[in-house]
Amino acid sequence: MEFRHLGRSGLMVSEISYGNWLTHGSQVEEDAAKLCVQAALDEGITTFDTADVYAGTKAEEVLGRALKGVRRESLEIFTKVYWPTGAGKNDRGLSRKHVVESIHGSLRRLQTDYVDLYQAHRFDYETPLEETLKTFDDLVRQGKVLYVGVSEWTADQIAQALKIADEMGFDRIVSNQPQYSMLWRVIESEIVPLSEKEGVSQVVFSPIAQGVLTGKYVPGQQPPEGSRATDKSGSAMIARFMNDDVLSRVQELKPIAADLGLTMAQLAVAWVLQNPNVASAIVGATRPEQVRDNVKAAGVKLDADVLKRIDDVLGSVVERDPAKTVSPNPRA
Repeated sequence: MEFRHLGRSGLMVSEISYGNWLTHGSQVEEDAAKLCVQAALDEGITTFDTADVYAGTKAEEVLGRALKGVRRESLEIFTKVYWPTGAGKNDRGLSRKHVVESIHGSLRRLQTDYVDLYQAHRFDYETPLEETLKTFDDLVRQGKVLYVGVSEWTADQIAQALKIADEMGFDRIVSNQPQYSMLWRVIESEIVPLSEKEGVSQVVFSPIAQGVLTGKYVPGQQPPEGSRATDKSGSAMIARFMNDDVLSRVQELKPIAADLGLTMAQLAVAWVLQNPNVASAIVGATRPEQVRDNVKAAGVKLDADVLKRIDDVLGSVVERDPAKTVSPNPRA
């Protein structure tokens, strides 16, 4: 495993991190989830990403139990706040009330005294940004949060937050967690240039495009039983890629991966790690062998001609529009 700095901070994170968005507490039974976490630890992964909303708070509980007994100082645990965790009007968003209550719930479920990174899971149009940033700063000063970040914010929103933090002396954002893959490159034109200038890293999710970039989905054929495309909790997001044009072009990536001695998943993860603004690529798994396969992308260097071959194959199916980065308004 190789490690990178998170933004302009001194924190090092494993360049492959383990996430439990669609698995722990929902798609995968707990025993299997624990085996996946153990495989991640065995392979040198130290960075674990979750969120209070995943599996209705159950994902944090499963991760907390799976990491029990592991030396806390050897881990970087990330979680997030924004999406509803209850039926009440204040059980969502980035108000001081919800953020404070949410961090206490996350710490309890994760069985830890602090999280290494606390992330605003979307931008909240109904809460003054100063209120959210002041609350995050308070949590840092209390030692409950070590670093703060955001997820799926636009470049303008990130810039606004950094400006307020600088003016008011708050802890600055060190990371953004966007979707990023060969097929989904909406961060490249605006977010990455700003982030490079301001010392903000990307911790990217779905580098394999919810499994599409493994090549297991064949144009004209039904998705394999038990795959993400057939799972009710994961099929909505993958739907944008499930058309014959995209799937046909993905099949054409197989010779490129073969020439490099990589699996398709390894090629996909290695591709996002070629971007120097990416600190870590989050991978999920339903089986330990998937973890072991994905981590082999760590340290892989792709030459410029390989990157061009990939671009030539994918062509116009790549999504690049920065307007695709959106948060609910009004808040969800």
